[in-house]
Amino acid sequence: MPRPARRRLIAALALVATVATGLAVHRWAADTAASDIAGDALYALAAYAGLVMIFPRPRPWLIAVAAGAWCTAVELLQLTGAPERLGAAFPPAMLLLGTVFDPRDLLVYLLTIAVAVLADTALAVGVRRRRPLRRPTR
Repeated sequence: MPRPARRRLIAALALVATVATGLAVHRWAADTAASDIAGDALYALAAYAGLVMIFPRPRPWLIAVAAGAWCTAVELLQLTGAPERLGAAFPPAMLLLGTVFDPRDLLVYLLTIAVAVLADTALAVGVRRRRPLRRPTR
């Protein structure tokens, strides 16, 4: 399987697992700081994996910048109160846009995306190392 197709498949599987885990945390975990941090981390990971799934060719650092920009924009949008009002009218919107601004969320996003970049890079290096060397034909 070519590298972009493999990367897209891995990202899709990671996204499905991340969303399922996020929904489970939202549904069954007690509302604590730990569950809030877990939700933020899963949100950032979903943003990263979703972007890799859509755009499998860019380098991990570029995906990281885009995922970080998305997460930051959503967090700053919460300062307007719009996500909270939208969530009151349509509760599932809170899963995508959150409700209230928390500066800690920005740090969680940054750290999670950094770990995602490391994992993405390590996976790419591992795939390259597993490929057999091709000998030149004479």
